Amino acid sequence: MRELAPERQVEDVNGHVVPEMEELGTIEAPDRTVERLRLLWSERRFLRKTLAAGVVLGVVIAFLLPKHFQSTAQLMPPDSSDSSPAMAMVGALVSGGSGGGLAALASNLLGLKNSSAVFVGIMRSYTVQERLVDRFDLQKVYGRKFKEDACKELEDNTGLSEDRKSGIISIEVTDRDPNRAAAIAGAYIEELNRLAAEVSTSAAHRERVFLEERLREVKRDLNTAATKFSVFASKNTTIDIDAQAKAMVEAAATVQGELIAAESELKGFEQIYTHNNVRIRALKGRIAELQAQLLKLGGAPPAEGGQGASPQGDSLYPSIRQLPLLGVTYFDLYREAKIQEAVYEALTQQFEMAKVQEAKETPSVKVLDKANVPETKSFPPRLLIIFLTTCLTLVGGVFWVQVRARWERTESGHPGKILALEVFQTVNAHMPWSTPNGSRLHAMVHTAWVRLARRPQADDPR
Repeated sequence: MRELAPERQVEDVNGHVVPEMEELGTIEAPDRTVERLRLLWSERRFLRKTLAAGVVLGVVIAFLLPKHFQSTAQLMPPDSSDSSPAMAMVGALVSGGSGGGLAALASNLLGLKNSSAVFVGIMRSYTVQERLVDRFDLQKVYGRKFKEDACKELEDNTGLSEDRKSGIISIEVTDRDPNRAAAIAGAYIEELNRLAAEVSTSAAHRERVFLEERLREVKRDLNTAATKFSVFASKNTTIDIDAQAKAMVEAAATVQGELIAAESELKGFEQIYTHNNVRIRALKGRIAELQAQLLKLGGAPPAEGGQGASPQGDSLYPSIRQLPLLGVTYFDLYREAKIQEAVYEALTQQFEMAKVQEAKETPSVKVLDKANVPETKSFPPRLLIIFLTTCLTLVGGVFWVQVRARWERTESGHPGKILALEVFQTVNAHMPWSTPNGSRLHAMVHTAWVRLARRPQADDPR
């Protein structure tokens, strides 16, 4: 019950003298609750309409919202051999205890790097997002003008999480197209593999990069040495100095032997025949030819003036006298080419071994669950939307009933009510449906409103 103080005379806003009762107490809680429930019961028709309107609004909202599909892929954690030695030591220390949870706690406390967390960080990088935006033309799909905005929306539509206990990485991609959602989830794995190999900082990677650069230099030096050697050998007709020298000496010995035999035969014929005899002339011609061949094979001796007349002439091969001089340059070039070839072969073997070691040390992505095309939508939850919209509408109706009842109980001379009316009238005077108050802008808006309101009446066939 209310406890009221004695009446006292006050004046209202119109100047009339009215009694005012000062509240000394408040209504007890049970009475207030009963009063509110009675008020709601009296307005049950309005609340039923509000409830029905909430259901209809919820259905409209639930079915107007576009469908979204979610594709999920899961990756296995990297092998223990791929992790750092410190992580392996921590895993060995805690293997006899509580398992993965303690290992994760120890690694967090020691500040050690977890390969699964590194994978998640790589997929969240702007580089991966930019590649995916370009690959699937997401700027056009999302309707974004700038690539950064498309990357941000892709990040909002992507969920990357890591299970601390098992280390399994989950990739969840949401999109309006189920096929595109599965494709983007699979592309995350492909870009992770590619970028992990590109940014690898292992010792094998550094060794492979060094050997690759060294191989290019040695290959260039080998080509230069081989070119010089081939040009020298082609210019001087030096195929194999040792073999050529042996063959030239044998040929010179054979020619010289034939020359001695021919000279001996000539002396014998001179004892029998005259100088004009055919046999003697033939033997002399043969002896002259053998002498010329011997001079060509051996090379001409240097003249007294210091200039050596080259008897080689148009010979295809160098003379015996030239072979020692050519041999020095020949063997220098030959040795340089062989050294570069040996270095190139050794570096090639080391390079192949470094590539194998790099492949072993590079964290590889092992797919546990592939990103399949989702068959059911993940959003919107229609029943939940309808339920929440109905509840909110009903709560709004109850609030409106309470506010309206309180407004009606409030006296017309209450300062708060008077202020609220003044505010409402001022705001309403600037609305499009109100009569223009002299403002040109308001008049233009009012004219447009009137035309818009009359258009449905003109279209009515009745």
